[in-house]
Amino acid sequence: MASNSFPKVPASALLPTMPRIGMGTAAFPFTSSEETTAALLRAIELGYRHFDTARLYATEGCVGAAVTEAVRRGLIASRADVFVASKLWCSDAHAGRVVPAARETLRNLGMEYVDLFLVHWPVSLTPPGKYEYPFAKEEISPSFDMEGVWRGMEECHRLGLARAIGVSNFSAEKLEKLLSVAVVRPAVEQVEVNPMWQQRKLREVCRREGVQLCGYSPLGAKGTPWGSAAVMDSDVLHQIAGSKGKTLAQICLRWLYEHGDVLLVKTYNEKRMKENLEIFEWELSEQEREKISQLPQQRGLPGFQFISDFGPYKCVEDLWDGDV
Repeated sequence: MASNSFPKVPASALLPTMPRIGMGTAAFPFTSSEETTAALLRAIELGYRHFDTARLYATEGCVGAAVTEAVRRGLIASRADVFVASKLWCSDAHAGRVVPAARETLRNLGMEYVDLFLVHWPVSLTPPGKYEYPFAKEEISPSFDMEGVWRGMEECHRLGLARAIGVSNFSAEKLEKLLSVAVVRPAVEQVEVNPMWQQRKLREVCRREGVQLCGYSPLGAKGTPWGSAAVMDSDVLHQIAGSKGKTLAQICLRWLYEHGDVLLVKTYNEKRMKENLEIFEWELSEQEREKISQLPQQRGLPGFQFISDFGPYKCVEDLWDGDV
């Protein structure tokens, strides 16, 4: 199907109301548990209405169970009161596997649709599907059929399996390439965003093209395989937090919020859950914003796992198209 055979569908027409603060569910090692479901249910009680999961995380069932129980308890009126995002893992990033993978995600969630379905990485792994991280380098396919995978994502949207579709971990250049062939444009780009990796190049593309930037690891994800201690160890951020009477986490989240980003927080600690929602009645000063803008920049997640002599990306510069 030629991409220019149909009128382009703007991203703004696809994206439902997306709460600006979402609860992430990627806890390493990836696992589901009653404790995870209980934490998500408590988050709903506290006011969270946006939940981010993925087939890889093994938490789709936990999100579904928490939402079902929240409806049963009367915390929300129906499933429609929450925004649920999930992702297509790399082993399903093949043209013929996208729709079946989306249907399996919905079975795991116990839902008829997701509000947002994302391509997790611009990488394909050899099928059949394995949902493991890290994975063997030998599983990386030699190429990534971006257009074929995206046609599958568009079919998910057409079938009503996903109300909006988007991507995750795409470089600015890869996003622009996708936009050039997409009939249904990506509504969201979900990537690492925090004061130590501000995504300046990608942010410019997203603003120009009307794609919503959604930031994961807003605190750097210290202690995880995809994170860095740079944010939590920043003297500048600690100084701003101290003078402001806020936590360092609140400073980081407010910074993303003031940039217009959707932000994903990940904590099952009730005190921190509450603190993460307390970023609306104050703002950073111009001087504080300027200090943050001058912080040294470095990715917390270079993506070394996806680099292989046998895959499409031989170095991190290939994966991110030089924006490292």
